Amino acid sequence: MTLEELRNQIDALDRQLVELLSERARAAQMIGHLKAATQLPVYEPAREKVIYSNVRAANKGPLPDIELTHIYERIIDVMRALQRDELASERNAQAHPSESTATQAHRGGDGAAGHGTGATDAETGNKQ
Repeated sequence: MTLEELRNQIDALDRQLVELLSERARAAQMIGHLKAATQLPVYEPAREKVIYSNVRAANKGPLPDIELTHIYERIIDVMRALQRDELASERNAQAHPSESTATQAHRGGDGAAGHGTGATDAETGNKQ
């Protein structure tokens, strides 16, 4: 394959990764709603250990397990932040029912994943 073909392949894979990460984020947001309703904590170290174990078991290379684990640590950090946002939003809505509509509008309408949350990359200004 040529360099251009390989780069096109990587671009296509990146688009797939973005869609999968968005799907994972939507699931994490729903979990945040359930945790809010059941008073469960956002941070569950036992669950994270299971995720890391599953990732290592599925890894067929070429990434070393430790590097894949580092990637997933960051993914989980971001998903945990989404859950915290969901919990805060739920608590705010319960404490101030008349403001929940204004909060929803401020968050971007339907609260779609990728809007209004997440860190910004210092070099590009894009959300990480």
